[in-house]
Amino acid sequence: MTRIGITGHQGLPSEAVSYVTQKVRDILSKTAPPLVGYGCLAEGADQLFAHELLAAGGDLHVVIPAAGYEGTFSDTDKNTYFALLDKAASVTRLPFESPSEEAYDAAGQWVSKHCETLIAVWDGQPARGLGGTADAVAHARKLGRTVRVVWPEGVHRS
Repeated sequence: MTRIGITGHQGLPSEAVSYVTQKVRDILSKTAPPLVGYGCLAEGADQLFAHELLAAGGDLHVVIPAAGYEGTFSDTDKNTYFALLDKAASVTRLPFESPSEEAYDAAGQWVSKHCETLIAVWDGQPARGLGGTADAVAHARKLGRTVRVVWPEGVHRS
């Protein structure tokens, strides 16, 4: 079994989506099955990864950072969140009472701890708050995990 995690930006720029999708698809297709993918189903990179993982025949393990997490999504992303959650093979719920930077940081650490490889849909910039993509990448590297950074050259987030 190969355990692969996801961390990445929400609100991916439209010009990044097809590049990121193809790179994630390529990484998954070159990874030895059976695949287990770990992520939080956040809008953007996490949901994109979950779709690609399931399409590749992998099992999805969802990490829910806090009670009320679903309330942080827009209506469209909430529908996608619940549809993907229904397809999860397993779910871990962290013990935070409400969504917070601390909960997101704990979720990123959980994913990093439980995977062998972390896909980071990351522009290389510092986190914009505790628990951002850069924090998960730093934690994964500290643990000695393989980190595969995916980001199109010349594309910037707003």
